[in-house]
Amino acid sequence: MKILIVGGGGREHAIAWKVAQSPKAEKIYCAPGNAGIGEYAECVDIGVMEFERLAAFAKEKEIDLAVIGMDDPLVGGIVDVFEAEGIRVFGPRKNAAVLEGSKAFSKDLMKKYGIPTAAYENFDDPGKALAYLETASLPIVLKADGLALGKGVLICNTLEEAREGVKSIMMDKKFGSAGNQMVIEEFMTGREVSVLSFVDGKTIKTMTSAQDHKRALDGDQGLNTGGMGTFSPSPFYTDEVDAFCKEHIYQKTVDAMAAEGREFKGIIFFGLMLTEQGPKVLEYNARFGDPEAQVVLPRMKNDIVEVFEACVDGALDQIELKFEDNAAVCVVLASEGYPVSYEKGYEIRGLENFKGREGYYVFHAASREKDGKLVTNGGRVLGVTATGKDLKTARANAYKAAEWVDFDNKYCRSDIGKAIDEAEQSL
Repeated sequence: MKILIVGGGGREHAIAWKVAQSPKAEKIYCAPGNAGIGEYAECVDIGVMEFERLAAFAKEKEIDLAVIGMDDPLVGGIVDVFEAEGIRVFGPRKNAAVLEGSKAFSKDLMKKYGIPTAAYENFDDPGKALAYLETASLPIVLKADGLALGKGVLICNTLEEAREGVKSIMMDKKFGSAGNQMVIEEFMTGREVSVLSFVDGKTIKTMTSAQDHKRALDGDQGLNTGGMGTFSPSPFYTDEVDAFCKEHIYQKTVDAMAAEGREFKGIIFFGLMLTEQGPKVLEYNARFGDPEAQVVLPRMKNDIVEVFEACVDGALDQIELKFEDNAAVCVVLASEGYPVSYEKGYEIRGLENFKGREGYYVFHAASREKDGKLVTNGGRVLGVTATGKDLKTARANAYKAAEWVDFDNKYCRSDIGKAIDEAEQSL
């Protein structure tokens, strides 16, 4: 099979690495790809939002399966464009990707179908949002409705912060058109857990659990980022939690989308909060998480191409997902100053240290080739992932491996997986 992956970050590197293991994959292309992805795929200089060019390329190369990694093209309708051209594609259509594309839509869906989530109100008028805040309980959460690179969520502890947040999102348009509408919701407390799932329109199969670290600095301080590291599995995602979510969240979401005439095929990422009242949905994503993919895919035993095809064909009920009985931790190596301002173009040194080391992976999020050398090309540069027999071993391995590679202005959090120690004390 000839396979085209659309995207160019750490998530797409992990997908390309996993696809390359499939005996079905004879040739892999990636648009636009990056320097790391180039090890497994032929990178093609076409942007992820250039749908017509991508579709033309897929037809020219006789692509058997396209895999859409990123949120923007999914929400923009790339799957519809590909399907109209007769190209087999893994991912939700535009009317289903709205599950991630509009937080207001997803909150209304959960309310309508009784899927547990935080209490909320939607606003398209900043004046009404400000008036609502006068009577709201604090702290409170403000969310830009649309896509904002994982950064459009503000947790406000004071009324003044909340007022500034409304101004920033809806009036100053800090997140662009994503802030045309806004969700204001109650602040929930508890453990956060991410659960990725494959969906074929009617059947849902969940993958192993994970936990992301969104804040830029140690101790969960600093600004929200696209993710500074993650681990899998979550020790807090117990059999009891799994059973509750299977009954009240996972299948109900798939059925709700089908009932709305928005059949969902692809990946649903469930961002969960384990509250005292039980698990509730924080957010949905319509694709693999980044960096969650970097810890989930190395633990997955299945041929991923077979799973992709089963989702496209509506045959997921015939697949049994299997994962290694181990753990994985990913530490993101970022450019100092991310997510605000940072320099790029620095040489990346030491990548050869990962060659031939089983259980150690380095996924490129933002790298490019320049004058025969690999250099940094963004805020999140590399995701260093390691496995181990348990979470503590995997974490120690990941931090050890993070020292093997270096570049000027390299920065990483030193406390990825701190919840592992807390779990030991509480469970």
